Amino acid sequence: MFRIGIGYDVHRLVEERPLILGGVNIPFDKGLEGHSDADVLTHAVIDAVLGALGRGDIGTHFPDSDPAYKGANSLELLKKVIDWVAKEGLAVNNVDAAVVAQAPKLAPFIGDMRRRLAEAMNARVSAINIKATTTEGLGFCGRGEGVAAYAVVSLVRPEDE
Repeated sequence: MFRIGIGYDVHRLVEERPLILGGVNIPFDKGLEGHSDADVLTHAVIDAVLGALGRGDIGTHFPDSDPAYKGANSLELLKKVIDWVAKEGLAVNNVDAAVVAQAPKLAPFIGDMRRRLAEAMNARVSAINIKATTTEGLGFCGRGEGVAAYAVVSLVRPEDE
């Protein structure tokens, strides 16, 4: 069995918040606004996993109206979703993700992001790919108003690998 899901998330950049992407705190003068830690990369990955499982989206399972998720660590939410993957007899085959931000430059942090996501997903680091790109100054990301992330996840039954 082979399942694929796609995820997308976006958050506004604001002052006096940390910038957390893939569980890594990125030094920057702004961070992402949100009910949880607003980690757009991890949120996109969660949505992709949920899509592959056919279980809706992140807002269904971890709503921003629930005080239990106020300030939540998104990697911990991802671990809960990965537990559901294991209960289905599946495992992460691979993740391909893209973070869209005009600034800061993310290349120095991608290795740490890959390692943290791999650990949370019980996956090999080599199964996690993360790209960072700008929009050449176009749109809300290009104007520095926010950060977006896209992710595709494939799940397999371990015996099918």
